[in-house]
Amino acid sequence: QVLAWGLRGLRSGVQAPSLEVQCGGRTLRTPTITDLATNPNFPINAFLLTLHLPAEEEYVPPIRLRVTDTRDFGYRPEVGQACVRSLGQYFCQPHGEGQPPGPGTPPYCPGPPLRKALQTRWARERGHRGHRGRLSPTHPAPHQAAEEEEDEDEDDWWSKFYAPTGDKAKSRRGTNRDRLKIYSCELEAVPEFEGLQDFCQTFPLYQPGGHPAAGEDPVPVGEFKGLFRIYPLPEDPGVPPPPRHFQELPPSQPQKCLVRVYVVRAFDLPPRDRNGLCDPYVRVSLGAKTLGQRDQYVPNTLEPIFGRLFEVTGTIPLEKDLRVSLLDYDLLPPDQEIGTTTIDLENRLLSRFRAHCGLPALYRISGPGRWRDQLPPSRALEHFARTRGLPAPEFNADGTTVTFGDHTFLLSHFESGPPVHQHLGVPRERLALHVLRACRLVPEHLETRTLYSSTQPGLEQGKVQMWVDIFPASLGPPGPPVDITPRKPQRYELRCVVWNTRDVDLGDTNLAGQRMSDIYVTGWLDGLEEQRQRTDVHYRSLQGDGGFNWRFVFSFEYLAAEQLCVLPRKEHFWSLDETVLKVPPKLILQVWDNDKFSADDFLGVLELELTRLPQPAQHPQNCTPIGQGTPQSPWPWRGAQAPSRLSLFRQRRVRGWWPCTVQEGSKRRLSGKLELSLELLTAKEAEERPAGKGREDPNMYPTLPAPVRPEWSFLWLQAPLRSLRYGIWRQHRCRISLGLALLLLLALLLTFIYAAPGYLAMKVVNPLQSLQLAGGEH
Repeated sequence: QVLAWGLRGLRSGVQAPSLEVQCGGRTLRTPTITDLATNPNFPINAFLLTLHLPAEEEYVPPIRLRVTDTRDFGYRPEVGQACVRSLGQYFCQPHGEGQPPGPGTPPYCPGPPLRKALQTRWARERGHRGHRGRLSPTHPAPHQAAEEEEDEDEDDWWSKFYAPTGDKAKSRRGTNRDRLKIYSCELEAVPEFEGLQDFCQTFPLYQPGGHPAAGEDPVPVGEFKGLFRIYPLPEDPGVPPPPRHFQELPPSQPQKCLVRVYVVRAFDLPPRDRNGLCDPYVRVSLGAKTLGQRDQYVPNTLEPIFGRLFEVTGTIPLEKDLRVSLLDYDLLPPDQEIGTTTIDLENRLLSRFRAHCGLPALYRISGPGRWRDQLPPSRALEHFARTRGLPAPEFNADGTTVTFGDHTFLLSHFESGPPVHQHLGVPRERLALHVLRACRLVPEHLETRTLYSSTQPGLEQGKVQMWVDIFPASLGPPGPPVDITPRKPQRYELRCVVWNTRDVDLGDTNLAGQRMSDIYVTGWLDGLEEQRQRTDVHYRSLQGDGGFNWRFVFSFEYLAAEQLCVLPRKEHFWSLDETVLKVPPKLILQVWDNDKFSADDFLGVLELELTRLPQPAQHPQNCTPIGQGTPQSPWPWRGAQAPSRLSLFRQRRVRGWWPCTVQEGSKRRLSGKLELSLELLTAKEAEERPAGKGREDPNMYPTLPAPVRPEWSFLWLQAPLRSLRYGIWRQHRCRISLGLALLLLLALLLTFIYAAPGYLAMKVVNPLQSLQLAGGEH
């Protein structure tokens, strides 16, 4: 039996082609296609050819195909030809011998029947969930269900995408969430879907009598869409022949369809620019329509994230070849082609595996995973049964039981307990979807397609991950498209107030021999070193204590779904585009000792990851080491227990004492303690509650007063006498007093020694003068 579906891709000069099928000395000629531009399918599609073939497969002659055109005066030039060998793949049993009737895969293709597949899937579900067809009640814990429902509203398609990859940081989905199948190859290369050519295969046609040059492959001049089935006829002429294959065929008229092309990402792209990267963008072509703009490129990457949806209408099979190309953006066109992949939309639309729109795991009537197909699951199941030649499914009144394929299925076979997900549909539709998924149909998926370039045929030019949905207009309007827009970061503002320090290492020695430090603190977010800020200096700290009341303000963009900061930056000053980097949100604080005439001394560091913030201590004495901490833990005050963690993006505000450490050899040592308050605000909240850096205006939220520092905490040059007073007098006042007293006594002694000779001389001279005066008078 021959299924002659149609001809594709013939040159424009062909007017009314027909097909000749030759095998075993017999020839079958199909009717001509009167208007190739309007409908390239044959008006009659199914044919029967009775042959006498050898029993041994290796001796079976090939099938030769000839396409001829009809011209005036009976002239029939040959347009293309093909030879089909290895006919064993088309051998099958006639209807009624172990397979149900119908045009689908079970009736005329090798493989297990449909009902066997359904029973196997049902048995597997029963084995997983319980015994004797009863499902064990595995209800989730109330808090777990509440958590899942709460996170479900925050879910997006990208969480579904990252869940199969095992990336828990980018996907918060649990094990029972909606699943997405990611194929590492093209959908038509998945073995279980038989190349999507289960309804009809594509046979390339070649130029008749043409001989390609040495080393070159022949170039096809067109395609024949069809299929063959070979089975024995009964030897007794009195026995009626078995029923024919290829019955209940789909309509052969062209269908107007809406095609949605979802291009998610690409990877392993070859570099096209001098910097070893490229600037790729997507271009989608179907027939004469082309979508994709060159200004929507992703700069400086070999693994672009596109997240683009393209909607295009086309008439299948007149416009069946969908081309998805990646091009490298250049400042001056034309742009370079990176690679292209071509998808046959007709095969997906006609395939019995329902490849035009993948089946999701859950039936939802709203929310991010809303049902997007044209038919609800129950109608899709009826359509599937009709194409397979099976009786229509019969549901009970409440939709929890269905009879299909000589078997009865219960909703409890697939679901244990009440559903915990939001937006789920009625039981009838959920049960129909479970049965459809048990029929080995194409699930909701993502295929990985290889790109090839026309300038380098046969060489891979990277891969693109995407999927295609096809919606015939005859089935009604489709559901809403899936939003795969790349996640956009949200702007946050981190306000860090440095209140006090305690027990900071003393790095200097003053004139009096005292250990001291001129303490200041610097801070920045990892990857945003250009936002580095520092406090003022607390001079002459004799015990490692410091008061600052200083506010750091950091602005950054945060991707909540991936828990990463987005850092757009230019690699070079001459770069035209920015390169996006993603790093965890980490606050880095360093304590330094200020020196005027030499490099500042490093005293300690504190690194706080905002998504995994250690619980702070409420008092500084609780930050002292207790016991022997773990070698890997930088938080020695917790002892052998790991500190509990919190996310600042959830708690939004926290205050307490954290330890700063310094590396000594292979261990980290506690080198001080910082009292901080951390507050995280969105961009809108930061605008409503403005706050300045340091103690600048607007000094609000909270208001920071000037720190109360000891009188000796000042700069030496500002008051040298006060420095002597607090640096020397307070510590050595007894010795200084005794020294001054001794100096006074020594001064008195020296004065006495100096004045004693003169005084004695005066005492000796004065009596002699008195005697002379007395003698003169006499």
